[in-house]
Amino acid sequence: MSRLRSFKTNFTAGALSPRLLGRGDLASYQNGARKLVNVSIHPTGGVSRRAGLRHAASLPGPGRLIAFEFNTEQIYLIVVTQQRIAIHSGGAEIASLEAPWTVAQIPGLSWTQSADTLLLTHPEVSPRKLVRKSATVWELQEWAFHTKDDVVYRPWHKFADDAVTLAASASSGTVTLTASADVFQAGHIGTRLRIAEKQVEITAVSGPTNATAVVKQTLASTAATKDWEEQAFSPVRGWPVSCCFHQDRMVIGGSRDLPNRLWMSKSADLFNFDLGEGLDDEAIEFAILSDQVNAIRAVFSGRHLQVFTSGAEWMVTGDPLTPANVQLNRQTRVGSPTDRSVPPRDVDGATLFVSRDGRSLREYLFTDVEQAYQSNDLAVLTEGMVVDPFDQDFDQVNRLLYLVLGTGALSCVTVYRAEKVTAWVQHVTDGQVLSVAVVGDDAWLLVERDGSHRLEYFDSGLFTDAAMTAELEPEAEPRTLWSGLDHLEGRMVQVLSDGIHRGTKIVVDGAVELDEPASRVEIGLPFAHVIEPLPLHQGQVEGGAQDMAVRLVRASFRLLETEAMLVDVGRGLTSVPFRRFGGDLIGEGKPAAFTGDKTVRALGWRRNAVDPLWRIDQDLPARCTILSVLTEVTVNGG
Repeated sequence: MSRLRSFKTNFTAGALSPRLLGRGDLASYQNGARKLVNVSIHPTGGVSRRAGLRHAASLPGPGRLIAFEFNTEQIYLIVVTQQRIAIHSGGAEIASLEAPWTVAQIPGLSWTQSADTLLLTHPEVSPRKLVRKSATVWELQEWAFHTKDDVVYRPWHKFADDAVTLAASASSGTVTLTASADVFQAGHIGTRLRIAEKQVEITAVSGPTNATAVVKQTLASTAATKDWEEQAFSPVRGWPVSCCFHQDRMVIGGSRDLPNRLWMSKSADLFNFDLGEGLDDEAIEFAILSDQVNAIRAVFSGRHLQVFTSGAEWMVTGDPLTPANVQLNRQTRVGSPTDRSVPPRDVDGATLFVSRDGRSLREYLFTDVEQAYQSNDLAVLTEGMVVDPFDQDFDQVNRLLYLVLGTGALSCVTVYRAEKVTAWVQHVTDGQVLSVAVVGDDAWLLVERDGSHRLEYFDSGLFTDAAMTAELEPEAEPRTLWSGLDHLEGRMVQVLSDGIHRGTKIVVDGAVELDEPASRVEIGLPFAHVIEPLPLHQGQVEGGAQDMAVRLVRASFRLLETEAMLVDVGRGLTSVPFRRFGGDLIGEGKPAAFTGDKTVRALGWRRNAVDPLWRIDQDLPARCTILSVLTEVTVNGG
């Protein structure tokens, strides 16, 4: 029989997979945990109860959140729902517009921003640009490609077989176009064709081989020719999948019917796609051709132009990019999701993207040694943290990448690349998270609760979710009835009044009646935070065996500004006593924040145990930060 002390100094490896229970030799085992729910990991090693969620607004239905930052002072949250766009500032809706996207199409939206314009694309809907005219005046417009003398400089492509010819009945005016095979559809009306580099616009379609058009540039000949093409984007051929800005060019990545094609505008002329004579500043166009399908899912401007496809990751090089020196090279073969758009995010020079199988988060990073990109899996040591993600965004201030899962949970990874910290936790709330966007210093969520949809954001001053706070004027008399809770109608809520936890109440007619008058309240849904360490590993004990018996003698927690802690060391959850201003945890007094060590003693032997020696599980709305844990155990190897 021997006594062993184990000192856990940090949680910077985050929550680890149960598959690592036999890998006590890993450094991550010492710095990780078995379960971390509703907590935040500090880069210094400690772990705290996460911030609560403040209710901001009710929404008409599911949708997507998009950050829009015009400058450091003018930042907005764009909320896209069923055929509607709403612009929010400071938690209030300041403008709304009709939009073309249905609920089913919203997950496939891609976007990029330049100054006061947000470009939005979807392969089934003509692309739009959201333009900020002033703080409260916004317009949603269709893309307008550069036009001069009634000639439109847009991408073109011949979708028909190369042998198909096209003839015009005249060289000018209104003409009849005759194709040698089926070409025309009703959706071609209003679109343009180029016949030997001259443009015509279709005004009517009388059959698959015949159409009426207006000549925009006098045709060189009326003879049938194979030298013709139609606009690359149209109701018939689909619309762009993704776009970004790179080296002063607009880059369009893929379309519905040309999924593996890239288009780059003229330099400094973002909507001009004139290929011209291939001069350095003219537009660029090429297809990604390889031994596998490469439907472009996202284009991203990083150290190079990065192209994420359904089967691989590519880099486009050229310094600067010109038609003569552009090069395309495949880097890794991971692939991105094909049924939704999950925007890649830059984190300290690495681009984080979701894998096609929806089970890993990859770090796409250029290595100077190999002069190539690698796609390392950031979730290889965890489990259940990446499950069919639908959205992601990165909080630069708190170094948190938020990942919205298909399960409705929110996974968070604390990322400090220089310090080699990649720590996963999961945030769970009463409902389902549908979208996330980081706007300025705030992380906003679109949450579905009981069939209704809400806009909420993390607030470090709150301890509950979907929370409402209110405070009376200093001269006002304290009161017991507090309203403004229509979004929590019929729900059991936790109440903090004047900083004291008063237990739970049920919301009736959008209000709660307190037992005692108060001047300031926080009312919201409870959530529990859970911390479970990995079990003691036999390798930590000299001569240890798989069937060794273990008895926890005591656990000493070093705490920082902690108001409450419920810990289970084998006898059920027990409240750790703290010095208070008076009264119990619930009711009469406000707890004093405690910094220092608290020791909990335990009894009882465990054999073949894979359960943790201690466990914290509490929904009390109070601060809790654990910096380190010292455990003392007695071990019997026999």
